[in-house]
Amino acid sequence: MKVSINSVHFKADNKLEQFIEKKVGKLSGLYEEVIGSEITLKLDKAETKENKIAEIRVQIPGYDLFAKKQSNTFEEATDTAVDALKKQLEKHKGRFKK
Repeated sequence: MKVSINSVHFKADNKLEQFIEKKVGKLSGLYEEVIGSEITLKLDKAETKENKIAEIRVQIPGYDLFAKKQSNTFEEATDTAVDALKKQLEKHKGRFKK
């Protein structure tokens, strides 16, 4: 699975990128037809504590699944977004298993 990470207005360090690739990579284990994923990391208004945003788009044949989560850290935001995508993938698999 191809993983593309984009960080807006800052440079993500290697440790963060490796963490994201590992987390998102687990999605392809759930559903073998995952083509790729795009992750966008953004910083929201600096006045708030929960200003880290992770947007993840997963491409599967015929569909794009999307999750956007905001949290205190990019790791936490990525975790919750991946959890949301796991639920979406399970729902999608269930729909086409019949």
